[in-house]
Amino acid sequence: MIGVVADDTTGANDIGIMFSKSGYKVKVLTFEENMEIVKDADVVIIDTDSRLDSPKTAYDKVFKATRMLQKADCSMYYNKTCSVFRGNIGVEFDAMLDELNEEFAIISLSFPQNGRTTVNGVHKVNGKRLEDSEFLHDPVHPTIESNLESILKKQTIRKVTSIYLDIVRKGPEELKAAIEQAKADYQYVIIDGETQEDLNIIAQAASGYKVLAGSSALGEELPKALPKSEFSDLASTVTIKDANGVLIVSGSLTPQTKEQTKTLIDSGVSSIIVDSRKILADNNYQGELEKVYREAELLLKDGKDVLIMAENDPNIVRETKEIGKLKGLGELIISKKISSFLASVSKKLTDSLNLKRIVVAGGDTSGTVCRHLEIKGNYIIKEIDTGVPSGLVIDKEMLIVLKSGSFGKKDFLVKAVSHLKELTVL
Repeated sequence: MIGVVADDTTGANDIGIMFSKSGYKVKVLTFEENMEIVKDADVVIIDTDSRLDSPKTAYDKVFKATRMLQKADCSMYYNKTCSVFRGNIGVEFDAMLDELNEEFAIISLSFPQNGRTTVNGVHKVNGKRLEDSEFLHDPVHPTIESNLESILKKQTIRKVTSIYLDIVRKGPEELKAAIEQAKADYQYVIIDGETQEDLNIIAQAASGYKVLAGSSALGEELPKALPKSEFSDLASTVTIKDANGVLIVSGSLTPQTKEQTKTLIDSGVSSIIVDSRKILADNNYQGELEKVYREAELLLKDGKDVLIMAENDPNIVRETKEIGKLKGLGELIISKKISSFLASVSKKLTDSLNLKRIVVAGGDTSGTVCRHLEIKGNYIIKEIDTGVPSGLVIDKEMLIVLKSGSFGKKDFLVKAVSHLKELTVL
């Protein structure tokens, strides 16, 4: 069994679908202290939701999650991080190695299908260096440089090196020899990748090592170099009954999600725009929550799909930040308050209508919604768009789609709603 620790909810599902579409049965679990892991899948992923935590909290979560996976007798470990190296990268890598008493990990951050490539140690998104990409403006972890080795060296005392594309393209045997050479003097080796074929070569060379790390894309190639699954395909056995409409919740302000919500609204889906300014105003919060709930409840009960989304108008976003600043709130806290509001509405609607189909856009929003709905995890069903799957919630009759803010094509939300309807009957 392969044990994965992922630093956010959408990332956990992202790497889950990579393993799943190559034939492995995968389940994603929400991190809990002293949780027991049932070995009923080829890959078990623990979502620590630690990307926005303090470095110490992130370290502790990953350390404990790795221990749980070790107790389940995993043979390989993977530390799934953001595909543009945002978050508590160094301490989370260190935590996994410390708990396993290991001193070497192979890192691949490339995700060609989603425009992430690494050449000569420089990471790009859709052809743009990280400091020239949209991630430069991330409110919590802005990407101010593109050299992955340099980024990681600032976050760990372990020694870091890189293997470039010219070595990768000599094939698995040459690459493995280079990995072994790096292992003699370094604890982390970052490997270039520009195409899916590059990832296939990396997977072949890395399949015998105990600890891997980085983006999710390598998960699609690893099963090709490892034993086949003995489990049946989950997608062919799922059938859920629900006469309500599909609930779509969006808390992401990324350009991709903005385009996706616009496309969904243009397709005819009803939308309820949440005034984020009112969420920060103590005397308006409850009133806004009740207003959104009542409007959504009527539509969903009538079988209509409903999008509930945070206001993404730049002027409203700016005013919200100004209100937060007057209250002494940073952008991270403001973002979490908005996610919490959306999650509270989702919980209220799910409880009153027994909703069984939910789509969530935004990594932090996805994690918060799952916690409010007491979702302990899900089995991966099927990929909808690159890196974004549907899931069957563990111990609940519920289907869920959790999407990273920057993932998915323009029509993703339309496709996600249609996909969930295909898996259900009235």
